[in-house]
Amino acid sequence: MNYRDFGKTGLKVSALGFGAMRLPVIEKDGKFEIDEPEAIKMIRHAIDEGVNYVDTAYPYHDGMSEILVGKALKDGYREKTYIATKSPLWDIHSEEDFWRILDHQLEKLQTDYIDFYLLHAVDRNRWENVILKYNLLDAMKKARDLGKIKYIGFSFHDNKQTFLDVVDGFDEWDFCQIQMNYIDVNNQATIEGMEYAAGKGLAVVIMEPLLGGKLAMPPENVEKALPDTKTPVEWALDFLWNREEVSIILSGMSNYKQTADNLLYASRSGIGMLSKEDIDMLTEAKRIYDTMALVSCTKCQYCMPCPFGLDIPGIFDVYNKTATKGMRRAKELYDELEVKADTCKTCRKCEKVCPQHIEISSVMKKIVEVMQ
Repeated sequence: MNYRDFGKTGLKVSALGFGAMRLPVIEKDGKFEIDEPEAIKMIRHAIDEGVNYVDTAYPYHDGMSEILVGKALKDGYREKTYIATKSPLWDIHSEEDFWRILDHQLEKLQTDYIDFYLLHAVDRNRWENVILKYNLLDAMKKARDLGKIKYIGFSFHDNKQTFLDVVDGFDEWDFCQIQMNYIDVNNQATIEGMEYAAGKGLAVVIMEPLLGGKLAMPPENVEKALPDTKTPVEWALDFLWNREEVSIILSGMSNYKQTADNLLYASRSGIGMLSKEDIDMLTEAKRIYDTMALVSCTKCQYCMPCPFGLDIPGIFDVYNKTATKGMRRAKELYDELEVKADTCKTCRKCEKVCPQHIEISSVMKKIVEVMQ
């Protein structure tokens, strides 16, 4: 295992952290529950191979994730790893709620303290109307002073300006957790926000490095842009490990093979590991993903209205989703359209005004075939 600096804390954390949000499950009485033996086996194997950071949260797996992590860290494993969990801001309506939930989490995790405690899913509304309103920053400091938590952080889902305001809004942040991958460089906290936080000494914890799994099995045209010298997963993780600002990447592993593969990738990781050519390639993969249009429609509406009632840009949008969302979801959306592609009468009125020079009538015929 390779280890990296955790911001200004002086701690070293494993390049890979175990995310306990997507643990293996089994069906029982019509419901899905954590496959406890398998999940514990995976977590302990990861720790045996050098992982020293396990991330969970109050609501994961219907509140059972923290309990599972507590069980997995028995038999000496608690001493080998850091625990990260989160305060559920949506359940907090007073400072008393903060303390009640924190004590419940300590009980569920079967530990006397939590190493890394985060305010969960911070956005503008929760920052202003929960965190500041109920003095949670002072509560976090007090929890630290009482020894119930060690380091103070937040996870984030909003825009760059909000992220910067939160980073600057408290002088005692130790770390932040942000969504980042080679697609999301300009979304949410953004690369610039990540650099800013790291520049202020915060450790940066990465979540969603695979964009909810989409980059593990990317659309065909994106995958073709990635050299087959590495798997799509490894390319996505390496994009992040290459950055000096990144302290750790969390992966929500759902089976033993994912755990083994990610451990292998982490063993090969390092700051500055990618060449300029590699970075340019991933930039191109992002461009393809972002424009992943089977039809290069910009929704300019020049083609509208259609004399036969087709929502031409809307139909193209659904068709493009066969690449980004999968055929099943695209067909569901297509079935919801009142006027479908087979209504096209090939009048070509739209084609005469299309700035992108799309052969709309021909594409409509193809859509009819695909959506059958």
